[in-house]
Amino acid sequence: MATSNDIKNGSVLNLDGNLWTVVEFQHVKPGKGGAFVRTKLKNVISGKVVDKTFNAGAKVDFETVDRRTMQYLYFDGSDYVFMDPNTFDQVSVSPAIMGDATDYLLENENAIIGSHDGSPIFLELPASVVLEITYTEPGLQGDRSSGGTKPATLQTGKEIQVPLFLEQGTKVKVNTSSGEYLGRVND
Repeated sequence: MATSNDIKNGSVLNLDGNLWTVVEFQHVKPGKGGAFVRTKLKNVISGKVVDKTFNAGAKVDFETVDRRTMQYLYFDGSDYVFMDPNTFDQVSVSPAIMGDATDYLLENENAIIGSHDGSPIFLELPASVVLEITYTEPGLQGDRSSGGTKPATLQTGKEIQVPLFLEQGTKVKVNTSSGEYLGRVND
């Protein structure tokens, strides 16, 4: 069994039956008292972030999580089907694990699937994606100034706020964590 001295960024720990990813860690040796490891942990399933301190040398359960880049194929009515582009293995991912990722994922796009004991436990999208605006109100002459926004529906059905001058059919870059408009993309 490993100890808290082996903790590194990206390690996955099993604490009380839950899986936590180490986001940040710091080994601390104060002048007085025993050494300890201060960590910031993120729950693999819920995304909740907590701070936890371990005494130096404390026993810790490390878990193995297989992260693979997979290609999204289709929604079969109950699950989302992904394929490993190297081995052509297919994996079904439940809507609960997908969460908001469905707002940004198009068919044939890649995502990282994290699996533990052969079961998918989380999905990571790229930081940003390019999507097309399928519907937005037309801009009016004079709407070129900065500051104003209007709602726009993307090809996945997600609605975001975009600048007034953007029109239907325009491709935009969208932040996958906040759903924020990042810029226009020219083909």
